[in-house]
Amino acid sequence: MPAPHIPTPLEQLGNRPFSFYPAIRNTQHNEWQFRRAHPDEIQVMNTKSLQELWIPRGFLSGVSSIEEPVVIVGLLKELEYREGIVVPHVRRVIQMPLAANDVPRPWLNTPPEPGQVAQVVGIRVEASAESQKGRKILGAVAAGILTCVVGMVIFRDATAGSRARFLRPVSRLSLPFTANDDYESVVSRIGYPESSRSRPASEGQAFYLLRYPDRAFTLVLLGSDRLHALYIGAFGRGRRVIHSVILPDGHDSSELLTQMR
Repeated sequence: MPAPHIPTPLEQLGNRPFSFYPAIRNTQHNEWQFRRAHPDEIQVMNTKSLQELWIPRGFLSGVSSIEEPVVIVGLLKELEYREGIVVPHVRRVIQMPLAANDVPRPWLNTPPEPGQVAQVVGIRVEASAESQKGRKILGAVAAGILTCVVGMVIFRDATAGSRARFLRPVSRLSLPFTANDDYESVVSRIGYPESSRSRPASEGQAFYLLRYPDRAFTLVLLGSDRLHALYIGAFGRGRRVIHSVILPDGHDSSELLTQMR
């Protein structure tokens, strides 16, 4: 009998936004929402770009107990988004150029033969008081920079209205369409869709879905045929309603789009 699923602290956040520390490289906005969990990884969605990522559970550290100005989810390693997946960030080692009076030493990269003594390289040790003082100053500067970076990560996206962000709905787009726009007016503004399909509706009408994957949304029209169908809203990724309009009867089209979804 399988063991019951115990939700992690990240799953218990629900729809509340949070930030990763350190922030995931190659992503422009460090505010996320929990989407779903699998045994080995969890899925999160960026609240601004609607980008969805899978994070292996082994990289998650914990959730901060302080929720203001934003919940912080710790990462055990610095991660980066590359080629569609999240992987550990690898810092490249840069080979330093030779000094003015130095010469190449190829034997440093060649292992000694069996029974042969390895080459010994002399290292100059600076033990002067000035060099020790300089190292202390550099250490203090590095500590100050690290403190500033941590503060910027925590407060970068904070605003005066940050308390209300935990209860706000999914971000919506400001699209230039109203309930009076038909198929021709839509394509004249943003071009023809990559693909389209229809779904039956009540009273002999049909929903017409115009897909624009490069813009990450699908526009929805309702009518007896495609040319005479009128715009009622748009879906984003995951069939979330990202735009709605006021219908001729005075109602918002969000309820109609939700029923269709």
